[in-house]
Amino acid sequence: MFGVAISSSSPAVAARCSFAQAGVGAVASQNVTDPRLGPLALSLMAGGLSAAEAVAGVVAQGTHLDYRQVLAIDGRGQTAIHSGAKSLGIWADAKGRDVLSAGNLLADAGVPQAMVQAFEVAGGHLGDRLIAALRAGLTAGGEAGPVHSAGIKIVDQVSWPVADLRCDWTDACPIAAVAAAWAIYKPQLDAYVQRALDPRAAPSYGVPGDV
Repeated sequence: MFGVAISSSSPAVAARCSFAQAGVGAVASQNVTDPRLGPLALSLMAGGLSAAEAVAGVVAQGTHLDYRQVLAIDGRGQTAIHSGAKSLGIWADAKGRDVLSAGNLLADAGVPQAMVQAFEVAGGHLGDRLIAALRAGLTAGGEAGPVHSAGIKIVDQVSWPVADLRCDWTDACPIAAVAAAWAIYKPQLDAYVQRALDPRAAPSYGVPGDV
């Protein structure tokens, strides 16, 4: 599995910044966001390039890269980060085993490292580890201002995301909202995949109108 977890003071951050492809890897394109960079990085990795080579290709082919942060992890777990010199506010990045993190407009430069450490020690499903990382980042200070949107995206062995959960705007805590959605969705994730592949073998959840 590959996944992306993200939060921001901006609306709908996960819709604009999170990209992942089964068997290929995951990419975040953030800061002053160019959503074209995520699919570009994935296509380069799908063509056989490593994460570092794909990020280098994005830097070479994209525009205004001084303003961009691009994070990539490839199918071998190799990671690469580009943080442009004009990334906003306090910005930092960190890497660990099969994980990387970066942020801008941070309250504390240690936020990405706190997220990496939380991901590495958390157990369970990839989604649980992504939620743990988001929560750790918030505890470490998060963004300098309040965050309003968040999301997680997970891909596995099928061509679509097996989980794509978002809170696009709230004045409460979007990370808590996404965590609550994940707690509901996680037990049903495999069934939703089965319904797509062969609905005859998929379980019913006994919703009103189901017979």
